Amino acid sequence: MHKDGKTTDNGRTRQKYCCPFRQSKTSVCPCNHKNWNNGKKNLFVLVVGETARAANFSLGGYGRPTNAPLDKHRREIVYYGDTTACGTSTAVAVPCMFSRSGRKNFKVGSEEYTENLLDVLQKAGYKVLWRENNTGCKNNCDRVEIEDFCTKKSCLDEIMLTNFSAKVRQTGKDILVVMHQTGSHGPAYFEHYPAEAARWSPVCKTENLSRCSAEELVNVYDNTVYYTSMFLSKVMDELTALSGEYNVALLYASDHGESLGENGIYLHAQPYETAPAYQKEIPMLVWLPDSSAR
Repeated sequence: MHKDGKTTDNGRTRQKYCCPFRQSKTSVCPCNHKNWNNGKKNLFVLVVGETARAANFSLGGYGRPTNAPLDKHRREIVYYGDTTACGTSTAVAVPCMFSRSGRKNFKVGSEEYTENLLDVLQKAGYKVLWRENNTGCKNNCDRVEIEDFCTKKSCLDEIMLTNFSAKVRQTGKDILVVMHQTGSHGPAYFEHYPAEAARWSPVCKTENLSRCSAEELVNVYDNTVYYTSMFLSKVMDELTALSGEYNVALLYASDHGESLGENGIYLHAQPYETAPAYQKEIPMLVWLPDSSAR
């Protein structure tokens, strides 16, 4: 590793790093080089999805255009088509996502006394904000600021964009915003998307999923995925509007997948070792606009 932040392999430069404790030959910290520091603070959004399964994402090859609302941002999106969940239930998967342990070594309950990714970023000087639209952060956000705007049984995910720009600007720091979706939470899928996201019908309108046909169940579920795409697109629009002031980026990953009646299995939370792939294979994407790559 060279002092100017380069590493070589057979004479080729492989990567750079930015470290204020290593000086280049010209005594200029790499972090202050024009190609490292553009003067803007960082604004990262992490969207924790709910019950989205990779099988129903058109970005991964699904036949229906469930991710069509993301088309205008498609050039700046990297989709990861081989991602597996850290658990098959929110109570396990979400804490595990933020843990250093990884799925095989994660111990349920350790999130109550172990520092996680959010703690590390906060100690590194980031403002960390958790915006909730689900059933809680499962102890992940115990030591960071939390906002929950929903005052009724269920709210659409767009409520998490309330005063978003104003909240970001008032921090005056690098900031990570976590948005915890309702997403595709069952069994009341029909409650979790607006009329403009109702692209497929007929739909299942009961929580007793066994009473619905396979077509109705897939239709209502796909509508929730379409709405998640609408929501992500709106978050990207908000970030784009702030890209003159911040280096912006977005990461989306679902907590776990879902069974939609295949082999008589519904919902999720089966033991990981025996759970069907639909409950474990999840969508993940990164949005990194050109403005943040310069």
